Amino acid sequence: MTDIESRIDTSRPHTARIWNYWTGGKDNYPVDREAGDRIRELHPGIGEYAKADRLFLGRAVRHLAEQEGVRQFLDIGTGLPSADNTHEVAQRVAPDARVVYVDNDPLVLAHARALLVGTPEGRTDYLDADLRDVDTILAAAAKTLDLTQPVALMLLGVVIFVEDDEESYGIVRRLMDALAPGSHLVLSHTVTHPDMPDVDAAVAFWNEHGTPKLTQRTPGAIARYFDGLELLEPGVVSCSAWRPETETPDVAMYAGVGRKR
Repeated sequence: MTDIESRIDTSRPHTARIWNYWTGGKDNYPVDREAGDRIRELHPGIGEYAKADRLFLGRAVRHLAEQEGVRQFLDIGTGLPSADNTHEVAQRVAPDARVVYVDNDPLVLAHARALLVGTPEGRTDYLDADLRDVDTILAAAAKTLDLTQPVALMLLGVVIFVEDDEESYGIVRRLMDALAPGSHLVLSHTVTHPDMPDVDAAVAFWNEHGTPKLTQRTPGAIARYFDGLELLEPGVVSCSAWRPETETPDVAMYAGVGRKR
């Protein structure tokens, strides 16, 4: 057994693998599918969140590459490789785009080679690190990215794993403070809302049975991650409502894109 394999726990459901199951992937185990089905019973629409979040990623990256001229992306909390990964979307627009992926999930690391096949003109790299390891991430990212030039910081569905509010805001601020003017924050986060009690029930089930634990925040608390940044229209909204290409129902995953001046 390799060191990576020894770190993969198949006895408990894992967020990245359930996300993979909901989006039709094959990198999951029976325990993940069972938990995923149970969560879907509690909140039937929750499987759509994963798909909506993935589509938001594509629209945000495409906008930044096409309209904002961003050529560098730091994607933390990468998740398992899927269709239209960040480098694929970015390099379709700009073949010279550079992308650094960061995740601490051993299963993601085992599949990281799929994230490293980019265009000859561009460059991709992968870092095995935790979101909280800000200094490590920035030092390693600087080997591939020029941090004196704009970078898009991608934090999709990852700060939900930092329970303490001030710690999570501090991590995002430290990362953005290290990036050049013209950089962007792209962030999505599971929301809690009085009108969505079934979402709260699904998250409570997950936190009892799965790993890692999730933290929900209100729309206002999610908007606070963008303090000091210029929020792009339409602001912090359901990720399915951020510049959609077709009309789709709102989901309890909120997102936004902010520009650093």
